[in-house]
Amino acid sequence: MSPNLAQNQGKTWGQLEFGEAKLGDQRLTKRLTFIADIFANHPTLSIPQACDTWNITKATYRFFDNDKIKDQDILTPHQEATQKRLQSYSTVLAIQDTTQLDFTHHPSTKGLGILSDPSHHGLFYHPTFLVTPNKVPLGIAHHQVWKRSLKTFGKKHTRKHRPISKKESQKWLNSLDATAQLQEKNPSLHFVNVADREADIFDCFLRAQALQVDVLVRVAWNRRIDAPEKYLWDHMAKLPVSGSITIRVPRKKGKPHREAILSICYDRISLKPPKHRSKEKTLKPQTIWVIWAHEPHPPKGIEPISWMLTTTIPVGSFQEAIEKIHWYTCRWLIELFFKILKSGCQIEQRQFETAERIQRCLALDAVVAWRVLYLTMLSRATPQIPCDALLEREEWQALYCFIHRTKTPSPKPPTLMEATRMIAQLGGFLGRKSDGHPGPSTIWLGLQRLRDITFGWSLGRSRSS
Repeated sequence: MSPNLAQNQGKTWGQLEFGEAKLGDQRLTKRLTFIADIFANHPTLSIPQACDTWNITKATYRFFDNDKIKDQDILTPHQEATQKRLQSYSTVLAIQDTTQLDFTHHPSTKGLGILSDPSHHGLFYHPTFLVTPNKVPLGIAHHQVWKRSLKTFGKKHTRKHRPISKKESQKWLNSLDATAQLQEKNPSLHFVNVADREADIFDCFLRAQALQVDVLVRVAWNRRIDAPEKYLWDHMAKLPVSGSITIRVPRKKGKPHREAILSICYDRISLKPPKHRSKEKTLKPQTIWVIWAHEPHPPKGIEPISWMLTTTIPVGSFQEAIEKIHWYTCRWLIELFFKILKSGCQIEQRQFETAERIQRCLALDAVVAWRVLYLTMLSRATPQIPCDALLEREEWQALYCFIHRTKTPSPKPPTLMEATRMIAQLGGFLGRKSDGHPGPSTIWLGLQRLRDITFGWSLGRSRSS
């Protein structure tokens, strides 16, 4: 299904994505759209390098220094644009996860917290990333940033005795709340909140039931269930296999990609509350469905794949179980998003005096990172749509002329896949048969070169005319 994409109509990407920002002064909105275009066209450069001149650099830092602007003010217009992109789909996955942003190498930055140990300082970032089942990222629905106090470090052993509202685990419930709000605004869409093992907490299922929003969570604990085997893993191990599927396991460092045959079983269970909360008389068992995808015969020396997934969505057939497994595989997109944010947008290299200024920049960099991934994945999902859905006229014409070494642009826009591969070529993508689709790394490098190519091409045309 093709997404409902708005045409550029002469507007830049920054104007389309941030033009409706309400910052209290139209001049600030105009400045935001201008900075967004700079960041989008030079995603790997520092602010002074991307801005070219001292006046633009100074104006950019002054924008992020403005304490009247909140990071949510910057993100809101993107969320409103995302709302429009949702309308072409029936099911949307709201994927949530956490990453650390390490600013230890900027010791003068004020307001940072500690990370994994007291010697590292930075911020925690927990977005809710909207993705379609065919792996097209639609935008950032929710945005949580916080710092960890030294006072709370080393108190992990007390977590069972603290309410969840006093723990960082509250982040998972906040994402569920945001997903429920989306569900209420879009009753014809089906939203599924997807999370990895860290979100395997009983309160997630309680909140999901209260909000009537669906979840899909990978299991971390061998939980108590109402069954003769008493515990989840023991129960699932005794179930008959419903069928098997073959998946392609991406290559890892030092290891090539491979194919894995997974055996699938599923069941409906009654999940009991944790033992340490047995005194909470109001807690009731939760009815959920469990899918276990495991690799019974992995290659020698390879750790077998084993995904135990829990969901509030009824699973009554092998095909429905396969569908939920496929949805879980979409979770890797948020990992790609984090990689682009750190390696592409270089968020951890940004130098600001305070954590609040970093947060304002993070809100913009996160949307730029999403844009790179959106272009990467949309070209795979809908390769034949015209590229002017995402590129300005001058951009695709300059791109075409540069790649084909001609002064005459194509009479019509190339397809999105063709344009994406040309952009990737600018970033070092060779385009051989064995290379497959271009990845985000070559695309963000290509976008950086495209800006300069477009400027030179436009300047040359204006002089010749």
